Amino acid sequence: MAATTDGTQHEEHTDASPAASPPARRRRGGGRIALVISVFGELLITAGLVLGLFVVYSLWWTNVLADREADQQGDKVRDTWAREDTGPGALDTKDGIGFLHVPAMKNGEVLVEKGTSSKILNDGVAGYYTDPVQATLPTSGKNGNFSLAAHRDGHGAKFHNIDKLKQGDAIVFETRDNWYVYKVYSILPETSKFNVEVLGAVPKESGKKKAGKYITLTTCTPVYTSRYRYVVWGELERVEKVDADRTPPKELR
Repeated sequence: MAATTDGTQHEEHTDASPAASPPARRRRGGGRIALVISVFGELLITAGLVLGLFVVYSLWWTNVLADREADQQGDKVRDTWAREDTGPGALDTKDGIGFLHVPAMKNGEVLVEKGTSSKILNDGVAGYYTDPVQATLPTSGKNGNFSLAAHRDGHGAKFHNIDKLKQGDAIVFETRDNWYVYKVYSILPETSKFNVEVLGAVPKESGKKKAGKYITLTTCTPVYTSRYRYVVWGELERVEKVDADRTPPKELR
């Protein structure tokens, strides 16, 4: 307070001291940092959404598309079988050779085509090996290994539940004329993807030492990776002729 000549007092007003400026500058600097953090957070959220959409596409939408394609191809195969101009044993068509039924996997019927390339398997089917080992088709009547592959996740994921199979479970292959009924006898939960011995005519890693009529199912493992291979072996138990009503074997009823 300061005194005046008439005895009254008034407050002195002074300008803010220079020392008050730095906090203002600090506040402006803090605002920039907050803005950067905010933008970075939004980018992370956007990236997360894009990644989530990609996962949905890979694990759900590709299944929808693959199942649709497989159903169309499967219908063509059955239509071919139904035509009278295809003689007995007509099997190998451009759309597929037959249908795999594995009750333990709860995946319905799976169309089987020639080849195991991504182009084939991405259509939601199983494919029999032509390379590096030639699969032996059961319709040939010869001893050998009917070796198959299918995706475990995405693109139909027909072998997703392969780990549900256990010894004694049924694997049935359906053709126009016959039902081939196999029983699981050995399982290899993990092996190198370069291990082609599991596809051999006599799959010795399964415990077999002599020729027979075998089936082998292979797919990637662990789920959502392609690091290793999961292998299931079965042996032919019997062959049933297809009747006029296409009555399935007891294992599928």
